[in-house]
Amino acid sequence: MKKSILRFSALGLLALAVAGAPIQLSAQTNEKPAAVKKQPAERKQGTIPFRGKLKAVDKTAKTITVGERTFQITSDTKIFKGDKPALLEDGVAGESVTGGYKKAEDGKLIATRITFSPNAEPKGASKKEAPKQ
Repeated sequence: MKKSILRFSALGLLALAVAGAPIQLSAQTNEKPAAVKKQPAERKQGTIPFRGKLKAVDKTAKTITVGERTFQITSDTKIFKGDKPALLEDGVAGESVTGGYKKAEDGKLIATRITFSPNAEPKGASKKEAPKQ
């Protein structure tokens, strides 16, 4: 009786060891499946920031020039003036502009976001009240 209990126990432990072995082996692999790995060509390009003084706005060509670079405006470009939504026409040459762009395959710089910032008044240039009479 004792021998049969020992045999069944040993057989059960052996079965557990065999069943658990593949689980341990699969947990030790560090490689990702081939379908999950991304090739460098498949990676998406991030947005590149820019800032500077607005040199020109071309409404017909839908471009803005900041410094020496010209950015193409598309229907996906988000345009702001300060914190509020704006139009391309709201940009005034000479004001500060910030934003982000992506470089297209043909070399064009496609603006993804533009923020026109009106030039702030210099300190001490605030309006003075008229003297009271």
